[in-house]
Amino acid sequence: MKHDSLRQFLANPGTALSKGPIAMIFVEDACEIESTLRHHLDRGFAHLLVFIPDAFDFDATLAARDDVHRIALDTIADNAVTDTVNRVIAAAPGLWMYYCFNAEYLFYPFCESRTIGEMLTFHTEEKRDAMMTYVIDLYAGDLDRYPDAVAVDDAHIDRSGYYALGRPDPQTGAHLPNQLDFYGGLRWRYEEHVPTSRRRIDRIALFRAREGLRLQPGHTFNDAEYNTYSCPWHHNLTAAICSFRTAKALKRNPGSTFDIHTFRWHNSTPFEWHSSQLLDLGLMEPGQWF
Repeated sequence: MKHDSLRQFLANPGTALSKGPIAMIFVEDACEIESTLRHHLDRGFAHLLVFIPDAFDFDATLAARDDVHRIALDTIADNAVTDTVNRVIAAAPGLWMYYCFNAEYLFYPFCESRTIGEMLTFHTEEKRDAMMTYVIDLYAGDLDRYPDAVAVDDAHIDRSGYYALGRPDPQTGAHLPNQLDFYGGLRWRYEEHVPTSRRRIDRIALFRAREGLRLQPGHTFNDAEYNTYSCPWHHNLTAAICSFRTAKALKRNPGSTFDIHTFRWHNSTPFEWHSSQLLDLGLMEPGQWF
């Protein structure tokens, strides 16, 4: 289904906002649009809201599906993502939602055999309304062959080099309970090319909408509880978004591309496109869900 604007979509969403979870996918370029959409359909999302500039297109079979909604949007405009997410939140309180960009792929524990709905049902039963997701950088192993750093068949990840720091309260400076700033991957290894405000790899990408909830710059919410990685009494589920986005940016940016001849280092390993690898590397947490 095609919509000329978010306003038009929200005026007549049909069944798209009647049942969750829904995925909002923001298309920034022509890279891996179809693979991103198919991956998230395979995870079991009820509907995909695909925010995409008119200049880009994707497979007609996908575009014709009743559960894929193409919505025209200038996705690189200032505050486009946060403003759009907040308008969808306001239109559908109570629904579980997710957001990502093209060439990003959601993984959660046991996602090969369990749907996103099953996982979020369990998470809801644990009285959690949001889930921490870690953005794990993907990059091509051979930049001579793949100069834009994107290669689904040659994807690599860092198997170590991730760390967390206490998140200070902006008012008092004290560490906020159950909130951490997470770092690692290409943003850590090439931090001289990444603005300080964009170096974190944590994103609250899965959340349940409610009245008054707002996404803020920096991938956090105006409700402190939504920004926690776990409840106080035991570990909770977390997920990973495996993403070519940083690698793409580093190779497209004239200030960094000529300094990078390969992203591979001694802690690189081929990405297996399976949740078990991410669990084994400690890049997401199954919590009490088995």
